[in-house]
Amino acid sequence: MNFKEITFLGLLSIFTIPAIIAQDDSELPPTIKEPSNWKLESKFSLNVTQSTFTNWASGGRNNVSGLGFINAMADYKKDRIRWASSLSAGIGGIQYFDEDIEKTDDVLDVQSTLSYGLKDPWFLSFLGGFRTQFIDGYSNPGDSVRSSTFMAPGYVNISLGIEYIPNDNLKVLLSPLSGKLTFVQDQALSDSGAFGVAPAEFNSMGDLVKSGETFRAELGAYLRIIYKKELMENIGLRSRVEFFSNYMENPENIDVNGELILDFKVNKWFSANLQLNLVYDDDVKIEDRDGNVGPRTQFKQVIGLGINYRLANFEEKKK
Repeated sequence: MNFKEITFLGLLSIFTIPAIIAQDDSELPPTIKEPSNWKLESKFSLNVTQSTFTNWASGGRNNVSGLGFINAMADYKKDRIRWASSLSAGIGGIQYFDEDIEKTDDVLDVQSTLSYGLKDPWFLSFLGGFRTQFIDGYSNPGDSVRSSTFMAPGYVNISLGIEYIPNDNLKVLLSPLSGKLTFVQDQALSDSGAFGVAPAEFNSMGDLVKSGETFRAELGAYLRIIYKKELMENIGLRSRVEFFSNYMENPENIDVNGELILDFKVNKWFSANLQLNLVYDDDVKIEDRDGNVGPRTQFKQVIGLGINYRLANFEEKKK
C-alpha cells in the first residue's frame, strides 16, 4: 500500500467509522452511544454512464465514465467549544474504447476548525486545511508529461482569526495571520517552477547548479465564507469561498478558491448534484490557446446523477 492509499484510507476512516457506529444509536449499548454534542455525517455518491454508437448518423464515440464522491463532516459543540471538520474527496474518469482513460475529476480536501466562543456570535478560531489530488494530471489528452500529481501541488493552510457564526448555516472566518504552504513533491515540476516554487538553476553550459524548490511558504490574510441552506424540500445548497492575500509579494493579487454545490435528492438511494468550482491563483501559470502563459481564472463544472448513500447520527431537516 503506497502513501496515497494510506492517506486516503486514514482520512476516510476518521469520518466514516464514527458515522457507521452512530447511524442508529437506539440499538447500541449506552457505553458506545455518540454524545449529543457530536454531529456526524458521511455521504457517498457513485455516478456511472455508458454510451455506444453503431451506424449513428450524428456521430459519437463509444465510452464509459464514472464519478465517485465522498463528503463527510464531524461537528462537536460543548459550552464555548466548537470543532468542525470536513472531508471532500472525489475522483472520476472517462474511458473511450479506442483510447486510454482520461481524468474528469480529482480532489482531496480536508478542513478542521477549532473555535472558542467569545461574545455570541463571535469566536476565536484556529483553522487547518489540506488540499491535493490523487493521481497524475495532464494539460491535454495524449500528453506524456504530467502537469500535476499527488502532492504536486499540495496546499496546507494554517490560520488564526475571528469567526462570525450567527447560526448553523453561515460561518465567516477572517484571519489577519494566515500561512499558506505549497508543496511540489515532483522533481520535474519543481525544476520548472510550477505552482510558484523557485525553479532549478543552470550555469551557462546548461549544467544543473541547483534543483528546484519543493516547498514555498507565504504569510498573509485569509477570509473564508461558508453558507448552506435547504432551498426547498429535497434541494440543498452548499457553498464555500476562500480569499488569500500574500503580505510579502503582490498583496493586491488575491487568490480565490470557490465551490458551490446543489444537491437534488430523488429518494433514499438516488440523487443528482451540480458542482461549480472557481479558482484563481497568481502563482499557477496556464497556457491559453494562443500560447500565452500566465495566471488564469480556472472554472470547473460537474453534473452527476447516480446512487447516493448517507450515514449519520441525526435526521435531515425536512421542510
